[in-house]
Amino acid sequence: MQASKIARAWFGLTALVVIAGLAAQIPVSAGTTGGTFHTPMGRVANLLAFFTIDSNILVGVGSLLLALGVAGRSTLFGVLRLTGLVGITVTGVVFQVALADLYELHGWAVFADTMLHKVSPLMCVAGWLLFGPRGQLSWRVLWWSLLYPLAWLAVTLVRGAMIGFYPYPFVDPGINGYGGVAFNCVLIGVLFIGLAAAAVGFDRTFSRRDEPDENWGWERSSSVEGGGGGMDGLAPDPAESVERIRDAGTY
Repeated sequence: MQASKIARAWFGLTALVVIAGLAAQIPVSAGTTGGTFHTPMGRVANLLAFFTIDSNILVGVGSLLLALGVAGRSTLFGVLRLTGLVGITVTGVVFQVALADLYELHGWAVFADTMLHKVSPLMCVAGWLLFGPRGQLSWRVLWWSLLYPLAWLAVTLVRGAMIGFYPYPFVDPGINGYGGVAFNCVLIGVLFIGLAAAAVGFDRTFSRRDEPDENWGWERSSSVEGGGGGMDGLAPDPAESVERIRDAGTY
């Protein structure tokens, strides 16, 4: 029970980091002059074009659901969890390797940058490694999680061709050509798939599918894929747990 409280506190803090970073970034973007978008509303709306912002939103939503104990066990939440985890990891890696030295930031922009590019990735990855929850990821979940980067890339390229705006230099054909953009995207795609596969492998290796229900407030099913299950928040009867473990042949 103590571990559950610590885990929920960690996830709650992770969600607050994301909220604080987004709350700081919105007025910074609204007040920026010049560029493709000439109104504060247009600049704020354009934040959704950035992989960093989208990944942080996924992390924030997933972390908040876990902190509140209402995440449930489903393929949908597994996809949300894995997509946020891998997306924010790729965000942190790509930012440090390719983007960190491109911009000179001041004031609240520094705070937002720190929260969204550094603190959020570290807290998300550390929280997943330390607290899980385990038993939610599968190869099926991995393939569904690929929809996020593919959709982001498709929208980015089509929208960029229409309005002339690309959120990052490495996806800008005007800088790299379409061949260079394709090469960059393949590299990042390999990184995304590799990290996702490693996460699924880690989860399947270290998951404890029959840990007590009170840890997270949901009713675990006996499915390896983690499908279904209510959220009654009640711990199972010890005798029933023993029978479930014996019947499943797990230990």
